[in-house]
Amino acid sequence: MTARRMTVSQALVEFLANQWTVDRDGSGENGVGREIRERTIPGMFGIFGHGNVAGIGQALKQANVDDPELMPYFQARNEQAMVHQSVGYARMHRRRGTYASAASVGPGATNLLTGAALATTNRLPALLLPSDTFATRVADPVLQQLEQPHDIGLTVNDAFRPVSKFFDRVQRPEQLFSVALAAMRVLTDPAETGAVTIALPEDVQAEALDVPAEFLQPREWRIRRPLPERDALAAAIRAIRAAKRPVIIAGGGVLYSDAERQLQAFVEATGIPVGSSQAGGGVLAWNHPQYLGGVGATGTLAANRIAVEADLVIGIGTRYSDFTTASRTAFQHPGVQFVNINVASFDAYKHGTQIPVIADARETLLALSEALADYRIDAEYAAVIARENAAWHASVDVAFEPSGLALPGQPEIIGAVQAASAPEDVIVQAAGSLPGDLHKLWRVRDPLGYHVEYAYSCMGYEIAGGLGAKRGLVAAGDDRDVIVMVGDGSYLMLNTELVTAVAEGIKIIVVLIQNHGYASIGHLSETVGSERFGTWYREYDESAKNFQGEQVLPVDLAMNARSYGIDVIEVEPGPDAIAELSAAVATAKASDRATFIHINSDPLIYAPDGDGWWDVPVPQTSTLPATQRARAEYEAQVAAQKPLLG
Repeated sequence: MTARRMTVSQALVEFLANQWTVDRDGSGENGVGREIRERTIPGMFGIFGHGNVAGIGQALKQANVDDPELMPYFQARNEQAMVHQSVGYARMHRRRGTYASAASVGPGATNLLTGAALATTNRLPALLLPSDTFATRVADPVLQQLEQPHDIGLTVNDAFRPVSKFFDRVQRPEQLFSVALAAMRVLTDPAETGAVTIALPEDVQAEALDVPAEFLQPREWRIRRPLPERDALAAAIRAIRAAKRPVIIAGGGVLYSDAERQLQAFVEATGIPVGSSQAGGGVLAWNHPQYLGGVGATGTLAANRIAVEADLVIGIGTRYSDFTTASRTAFQHPGVQFVNINVASFDAYKHGTQIPVIADARETLLALSEALADYRIDAEYAAVIARENAAWHASVDVAFEPSGLALPGQPEIIGAVQAASAPEDVIVQAAGSLPGDLHKLWRVRDPLGYHVEYAYSCMGYEIAGGLGAKRGLVAAGDDRDVIVMVGDGSYLMLNTELVTAVAEGIKIIVVLIQNHGYASIGHLSETVGSERFGTWYREYDESAKNFQGEQVLPVDLAMNARSYGIDVIEVEPGPDAIAELSAAVATAKASDRATFIHINSDPLIYAPDGDGWWDVPVPQTSTLPATQRARAEYEAQVAAQKPLLG
């Protein structure tokens, strides 16, 4: 095969178009289900400037003319949102595919940074192609070039290094081959994936080289599913057999391994209860007898009461964030041990465990099921699980009941959306008070039905992430609805991708809860003695020098959404608001267009308490009585923290 003369950008676009991910799902009884083969990079987002319009931009245009299916191009209105869409897509495809995002030099490139941090924190793949300043430095400094006297070679793209799982810069055309292949390895590695950044100097993008035909041929990347080592597995089995009150903490790794069927079989055979992290929402249906709901700071009372007395914690695919462990107060048994099953050794060794199992979740669950076929928790523990679950479900039923108030609380809003949604619909959220309430209250009925980005909890993720999730479903031939729930604070951070939904005819349902401020941080502000300072959206009070007055801003977010061309339904305040919201969701589901639903709420009506705690330090000294009281409460809570060495 002969080489072809191509630019770096043209070669990269064609290379990416020919990369394929190969995996097997968990549908078979032995965990070896059907083979899945899909494009690793099914398309590319791009916002063009002088840094890439003649490079990646030209290559995408040429591909569009020569072969429109080679590398589909999609517009975005914000570089950060391009990465959010990629992450939403990757979540729906269980990390088997993602998008590439091309940005121009300088501000276009650094606008990707937040998205990169989000992807890496969530362990979800996203390919970033920020343009860079001239490699030759022949025109130096160029527009938007960062100049640091102590390091002339430093560019703004070096800021990607700490937030990327892989970073490299193509300084010469010949480097493209090794850089591109190394990037693909990380994108498809279940233990190492995250943001993958290839910086592309704008002059190098347009330079030509002879590209070997082998570089452009279809290439397959098979997802690794490492088996548990014999001795590690044996230690885990011994620990489970010896435990009296074991509990499983299931994270996103269960879903990315396509292991929810194996988890269900294992817990039905053993009776071991399951609490989930935010990323693990969907590992079991909400009403499964062994499912306790979310665990930790935003968890259910059932999950946290079981966790506090657990003598063995079996972590499967979780990174044990402070929310999952309730800032290390969730597990109070004096002899608690941890069996940590994770494909990433970094997570498997957390909390000082002496029983790490560095392996794929699905493969390990299959092995445990076989080895523990004769094991089951005792009847007394099973009765406690059933009793706690029943009590929690009853409290959620009460929280969902319409209050008849003109301004309903968020719990009953969630209940109305839940009731109007289909079992397979996907809820998307990221920041504010909604993640905590959804973790407790949303009754997940499908493995892919719950997508709350809570590793980075990025305000503004919701709409872009929802678009990415919908793209992922459409690519898989799945027509279920994506419902984005977002507060006014997050909406104001990044709402312009509504234009993308309109431009491409992508149907998502956006439910905006208007509470005139930051409800989550407002509540947190109260608990730490800061009395909601700076958390209300109010007109500036010149005499008090703050925004704490009563004059609500005359902001009309429904009108803002309507200006983008999206269908809008406004639910007016009143005793029938919840019924009208349910009807609005039903109308939106029946439509084939994107719909924006606006409802006002009372931010001071809270969800049932799950008895979780989150460590937010309170000042040791203060002149404010509220802060002094909060400090006393903080000292009482922090006394319960444990090193969790298991």
